[in-house]
Amino acid sequence: MNKSRPSQQKRQRERQRQERRTEKQARRQEAAAQKANQPARADGYDPDLEGIKPGPQPLEDWQKVDAE
Repeated sequence: MNKSRPSQQKRQRERQRQERRTEKQARRQEAAAQKANQPARADGYDPDLEGIKPGPQPLEDWQKVDAE
Protein backbone atom coordinates (compact mmCIF):
# COMPACT_ATOMS: atom_id res chain seq x y z
CA MET A 1 0.00 0.00 0.00
CA ASN A 2 2.68 2.50 -1.01
CA LYS A 3 0.55 4.35 -3.51
CA SER A 4 1.02 7.74 -1.85
CA ARG A 5 4.80 7.60 -2.11
CA PRO A 6 5.21 8.41 -5.84
CA SER A 7 3.10 11.56 -5.52
CA GLN A 8 5.19 12.71 -2.54
CA GLN A 9 8.35 12.09 -4.55
CA LYS A 10 6.84 13.95 -7.47
CA ARG A 11 6.01 16.93 -5.24
CA GLN A 12 9.56 16.90 -3.90
CA ARG A 13 11.00 16.84 -7.45
CA GLU A 14 8.72 19.68 -8.51
CA ARG A 15 9.74 21.70 -5.45
CA GLN A 16 13.44 21.15 -6.26
CA ARG A 17 12.83 22.11 -9.89
CA GLN A 18 11.09 25.31 -8.79
CA GLU A 19 13.99 26.15 -6.42
CA ARG A 20 16.51 25.66 -9.22
CA ARG A 21 14.41 27.90 -11.47
CA THR A 22 14.36 30.70 -8.88
CA GLU A 23 18.11 30.35 -8.25
CA LYS A 24 18.82 30.55 -11.98
CA GLN A 25 16.61 33.61 -12.33
CA ALA A 26 18.42 35.28 -9.42
CA ARG A 27 21.81 34.52 -11.03
CA ARG A 28 20.62 35.93 -14.34
CA GLN A 29 19.42 39.14 -12.69
CA GLU A 30 22.71 39.43 -10.80
CA ALA A 31 24.73 39.00 -14.00
CA ALA A 32 22.58 41.56 -15.81
CA ALA A 33 23.06 44.05 -12.98
CA GLN A 34 26.84 43.56 -13.02
CA LYS A 35 26.94 43.95 -16.77
CA ALA A 36 24.92 47.17 -16.58
CA ASN A 37 27.22 48.60 -13.88
CA GLN A 38 30.46 47.98 -15.80
CA PRO A 39 31.86 50.95 -17.67
CA ALA A 40 31.62 50.74 -21.43
CA ARG A 41 34.80 50.21 -23.42
CA ALA A 42 36.06 53.32 -25.12
CA ASP A 43 36.32 53.19 -28.92
CA GLY A 44 35.74 49.44 -29.08
CA TYR A 45 39.01 48.80 -27.22
CA ASP A 46 39.33 45.25 -25.92
CA PRO A 47 42.20 44.74 -23.43
CA ASP A 48 42.21 40.98 -24.12
CA LEU A 49 43.23 41.63 -27.74
CA GLU A 50 45.98 44.13 -26.98
CA GLY A 51 49.19 43.35 -28.85
CA ILE A 52 47.60 40.91 -31.30
CA LYS A 53 47.96 41.67 -34.99
CA PRO A 54 45.69 40.35 -37.74
CA GLY A 55 47.06 37.32 -39.54
CA PRO A 56 49.27 34.48 -38.39
CA GLN A 57 50.86 35.03 -35.01
CA PRO A 58 54.58 34.48 -34.43
CA LEU A 59 55.52 31.32 -32.58
CA GLU A 60 56.29 31.55 -28.89
CA ASP A 61 59.73 30.48 -27.67
CA TRP A 62 58.39 27.18 -26.33
CA GLN A 63 56.78 26.39 -29.71
CA LYS A 64 59.92 26.82 -31.78
CA VAL A 65 61.75 23.68 -32.85
CA ASP A 66 65.53 23.81 -32.91
CA ALA A 67 66.74 22.95 -36.42
CA GLU A 68 70.07 21.31 -35.67
